[in-house]
Amino acid sequence: MADLATRDATYADLEAVPAHLVAEIIDGVLETHPRPRPRHSVAGANLASELVPPFGRGRGGPGGWVFMMEPELHFGSQVAVPDLAGWRRERLPRLPDTAYLETAPDWVCEILSPSTARLDRGPKRRVYAEAGIKHLWLLDPAAGELEAFELTERRWLLLATIQRGDLVQVSPFDAAPFPLDDLFPFDTPSSTEA
Repeated sequence: MADLATRDATYADLEAVPAHLVAEIIDGVLETHPRPRPRHSVAGANLASELVPPFGRGRGGPGGWVFMMEPELHFGSQVAVPDLAGWRRERLPRLPDTAYLETAPDWVCEILSPSTARLDRGPKRRVYAEAGIKHLWLLDPAAGELEAFELTERRWLLLATIQRGDLVQVSPFDAAPFPLDDLFPFDTPSSTEA
C-alpha cells in the first residue's frame, strides 16, 4: 500500500478548529492547544499591566509602543499566535482592518505551559527569528522564570535569565524595571499566613 502524501495545513483548516482551542500553522502543521490555564492568564495580564503604562502610554516611561494579547501573526505560510506582542509605534502607525497582522512585532512573549513549551522553545522560536522579530521573552510561571533573548545575526542571544526575587530590567523594556514576583501574585504567601 502506498504512503499517503501529507499536505500542508491551510487557513481553512485553522478556521475549522473549535473556538475553545488556540490554533496555529507552523511549518505546514496545524498546531492546536487548549486556552491558557488561570496561572498562565494571570501572568500574561500582569505582564501587560507592567508594560502598557510606561511603554504604551508613556506614564513613567518612554512610551511609543503598541501591545496586543494573542494577536494572529501571518509570516507567509506561517500563522503564529504569541501570548503577548509589542510593536514600536513607528512600525505600526495604525491597526489593520484584518483579523491578523502581517507586520512582525518588535517583541513577543510566550508564556510556557506543558501544552506549548515544545512549540514555543522550538519551531516558533525559529519562525520568530526568520520573521526578524528583535526580542523574545519566554515566561515560565511554574518555574517563576523569565528568559530574555535578542536576535543577533539571525540567532537568539540569551540576554538574561530572571528568577523569582529578581528585578526585570532587560531590553527592550529596561527603562521601567519591575519585580518578576509581581507577575505571580498567587505564588506569594499573604502576610496573614503563618
